[in-house]
Amino acid sequence: MKIAITTDGNDLDAKVDPRFGRAPRFLIYFSKTGAFTLKENTQNLNAAQGAGIQSAMHLCSEEVDCVITGHCGPKAFATLDAGGIKVYTCPDTTVGEAIRLLKKDELAPTREANVEGHWS
Repeated sequence: MKIAITTDGNDLDAKVDPRFGRAPRFLIYFSKTGAFTLKENTQNLNAAQGAGIQSAMHLCSEEVDCVITGHCGPKAFATLDAGGIKVYTCPDTTVGEAIRLLKKDELAPTREANVEGHWS
């Protein structure tokens, strides 16, 4: 499974960023190998609008299976859902802990956005 996690850090000990579209980067974790890569999201940090949609489209092109984030707005959620990407919310934890919870089936996919648009 290919998992994208929002973060402002550079490793598994970093915190899950509560923002989806304006997260500084995505840690892309490969569950088969335990390896990961970092994808910068700087183009969306200060976007006037559309940050969630653009970030979601980027992850669709990365062909991730799911996203772990703190919060996800309606347009980003709809874009991820249309791309077949499951969304899990797991705020206030580390990237590594969020991955562990997902692997143990202790996270449930969200069925809808959990914040309104333009949440920061």
